[in-house]
Amino acid sequence: MPTRAVHVSDLHAGRHEAQGLAEALAALVEEVAPELVIATGDLSHRGRPDQFAHAKELLDGLGVPVLTVPGNHDIPYSFPARFTRPWAEFERAFGSVDPVYRSESLVVCGLDSVRPWRHQGGRLSSTRLALAASTLADAAPGALRVVALHHHLAGAPWRTSRKFPLKNRDAALRTFATAGAELVIGGHIHQSTTVEHHEIEATSGPGSLVLATAPGLGRPRPHRLGEAQGVHVYEWDDERLAIVTRIWDGSRFSPTARRLFPRKA
Repeated sequence: MPTRAVHVSDLHAGRHEAQGLAEALAALVEEVAPELVIATGDLSHRGRPDQFAHAKELLDGLGVPVLTVPGNHDIPYSFPARFTRPWAEFERAFGSVDPVYRSESLVVCGLDSVRPWRHQGGRLSSTRLALAASTLADAAPGALRVVALHHHLAGAPWRTSRKFPLKNRDAALRTFATAGAELVIGGHIHQSTTVEHHEIEATSGPGSLVLATAPGLGRPRPHRLGEAQGVHVYEWDDERLAIVTRIWDGSRFSPTARRLFPRKA
């Protein structure tokens, strides 16, 4: 029996919320019975307390552990709060901006990639890269090793926009690969993308390092092509990792793609 996790991103609570979406997400979680739900940022639309409260109510209502990291919409849009206390409201609602989840089957290192002085662009400090390396090094034998952040490493499949990928992503990717990461997940672009490390850089050794970007759960720009609302479901056993894209069709999250990757030894 595989272990599962559900990955949601870009809820944008407080902006164009679709009727029935929360109920469909709860039904999906009940169906797949994940060990963990991972939410990779933009939980709110404007970083306001009422929006965080709404996002927290939705995620807490799923009835399973949740790990959250902030996105660029999760800090204040007003001055001086954007620079003097950018993460205060997020931390009040969700706790650490660099959370860690550990079990015998899964280790997730959440990293804050947001930069208050760059609205779209994200970056990871050397301290956070070191945190990822040390966290993955402590993983139990056989546990899936995951890094979660908001900003994507792999680009959008449909359009190019101002949603820049993680700055210095080459260095970050090599740090994650050296540390034994098997899955790096993010959001930000509101589009589903799955790329294996071997597809973008010649590497040696068995197993896969997969870069997975979840589709947006919210849809702040409802008429923009290429931004279907959905989630990723990750399934794994000792030998394989499966990434299932599930898109909301107005009533349920229907599976639309399934990709399989070999696990690292």
